[in-house]
Amino acid sequence: MTIAQQSKRLDLSEMAYIDRLTRVGFIELSADAPRCAGIVSRSAKTSGNGGDKGCGFWLLLGGINKLCGIIGYIGNRDAIPEIIAGLRKLEYRGYDSAGVAVLAEEKLWFQKKEGRLAILEEHLEDAPYSNIGIGHTRWATHGVPSDENAHPHVDCSRDFAVIHNGIIENYARLRQRLIEKGHTFTSQTDTEVLAHLVEDCFRGNLLTAVQEVVGHLQGSYALAVVSRKDPHKIVAVRKDSPLVVGLGEGEYFLASDIPAVLSRTNKFYILDDGEMAVLTSEGVSLLNAKGNGITKEVFLVDWDPHQAEKNGYPHFMIKEINEQPRALRDTMRGRIVDNRVDFSELKLDKFLDRVSKIFIVACGTAYHAGMVGKHLIEKLAKIPVEVDIASEFRYREVLWPQDSILIVVSQSGETADTLAVLREAKRKGIKVLAVTNVVGSSVARESDAVIHTWAGPEISVASTKAYSTQLLIMYMLAIFLAERRNVMDSAAIEDMVQDLAAIPEKIEEFLEDVSSVEAIADKYSQASSAFFLGRGLDYMLVLEGALKLKEISYIHAEAYAAGELKHGTLALIEEGVPVISLITQEDLEDKMMSNIKEVKARKGTIIGVTKRDMTETIRECDEVILIPVVKSIFSPLVSVVPLQLLAYNIAVARGCDVDKPRNLAKSVTVE
Repeated sequence: MTIAQQSKRLDLSEMAYIDRLTRVGFIELSADAPRCAGIVSRSAKTSGNGGDKGCGFWLLLGGINKLCGIIGYIGNRDAIPEIIAGLRKLEYRGYDSAGVAVLAEEKLWFQKKEGRLAILEEHLEDAPYSNIGIGHTRWATHGVPSDENAHPHVDCSRDFAVIHNGIIENYARLRQRLIEKGHTFTSQTDTEVLAHLVEDCFRGNLLTAVQEVVGHLQGSYALAVVSRKDPHKIVAVRKDSPLVVGLGEGEYFLASDIPAVLSRTNKFYILDDGEMAVLTSEGVSLLNAKGNGITKEVFLVDWDPHQAEKNGYPHFMIKEINEQPRALRDTMRGRIVDNRVDFSELKLDKFLDRVSKIFIVACGTAYHAGMVGKHLIEKLAKIPVEVDIASEFRYREVLWPQDSILIVVSQSGETADTLAVLREAKRKGIKVLAVTNVVGSSVARESDAVIHTWAGPEISVASTKAYSTQLLIMYMLAIFLAERRNVMDSAAIEDMVQDLAAIPEKIEEFLEDVSSVEAIADKYSQASSAFFLGRGLDYMLVLEGALKLKEISYIHAEAYAAGELKHGTLALIEEGVPVISLITQEDLEDKMMSNIKEVKARKGTIIGVTKRDMTETIRECDEVILIPVVKSIFSPLVSVVPLQLLAYNIAVARGCDVDKPRNLAKSVTVE
């Protein structure tokens, strides 16, 4: 069935059937489901904030990424090769096990293994041919990485197989109730509860069984189910966890991320919370949370799938470091007009003009960008700003002053703690501005206004270009607010915007020769610990530098405000310990040099990252990485690049898996 054929209206004779599906919306794919596969849809290509950018590409490719990966396939090909190919595209997320399940000759066949996909593939030789199946890569939350805890999970009779992203918060109560009914569990996971629940609720129709199951669940989930008792369909549902359906010619795909199946189709349905899906060889049907048939636009992804490949680079991370000038230019495009920051399309004046206080909340790397944002907004726009980690902020008794607003920063737009803060602020009546890389993400949809970063798909778990574009948005927002509040004159605004527009060229200048970084990385790659020091804006940047080093090289790394050395940190400085010192703020240079001499007196080794014109600093350092001359306020946009490169090259020298660091995932969508 073609996409055009799928666009026929739902047969009214089936409305009574659909009306019974009252718990959640759904998509159902099944060979026998033309009755519920007719969905009114239209192809659409919408414009993003970048003006000439198609929303199709940026909708999910910019970063809807999860702890785990979901793939489903039904069509005219052998399912297992399609599933494995999709899972391979999701390896960048980080995972500890993988598995597949297919239906063949009225039997459910499944295999799952701890470790990399290659280990699973070694055990697929006896897999039957099938044109329907599901697959999963797991990152452990409940239960250690093991074959038993890997997905898919099956019920007692092995009639049903389930894969799941997210966390079922009430799984312990559900598990105990099912055990009392006689169900036997073989894993430690919350997901296995779903398989037994489907078995318990099944009355001959997989869709209605899953619909009943969802009514029992508390938590977040994107899940997909197949059954040998209702064998010609995949039933899927999402809540707080991304899920998309790919529309091919005679074949249909389910995925937690668009790149997983982009080589097969560029047409997608994007599920919203509470919606379910049924995929069949005849088409796709969608229902909302009330069980009514719904229409959705078919989003066309206007993007070459090879953009997500390494393009000759040895790792995605180094590719993405080198993409930062382009990402910054894309993020500025259409937003800098006549030497002014132009956010007119966002209509930010609706709630920014009278703002009395700003809260910035984020996690990890995005939190570090928020710290820079606090400094800039207070300095330029004269608005008090409080910045906090989302996982801490959400449990505070926050005092929201009148006319305060919340800015949330999230690369993926699906970060669980950040979303929780956003939703609590909305309940309190606080306006929310989002900074995210993903159009259509939960953060983007639920905020009052959104400033999208146009970093493009970031595959490496360690964030680089997403962070740089978040920083850039903080600069642009601070300048925008300063002008609207009349606290900076026009000439100063123009000068700042011109300097900002020149930053991509400065980064390109630095990237032309990074041999000094590579040499230093080789020399100190076997260090067991490293310290990072900075003052002012430099302190905020060394926090990010230390995070990058520890997450991809596994070297113990800590960042400190240099003035805190005498308050305890000096006890850890000894001969040969590398101390990466960021020195780009002229007004703090003398203070910083005093701290450097304290380190040198304890025989620590100073690796200085400084500007080419700061000659006194250069003389005091044991090793030097020079960045182009920029005004102090703009140095973070340039100085972060050598910190990223230092971490990258040290990790490579140590033989680490740079793009998929252990125990980490691209986006943390569970608490």
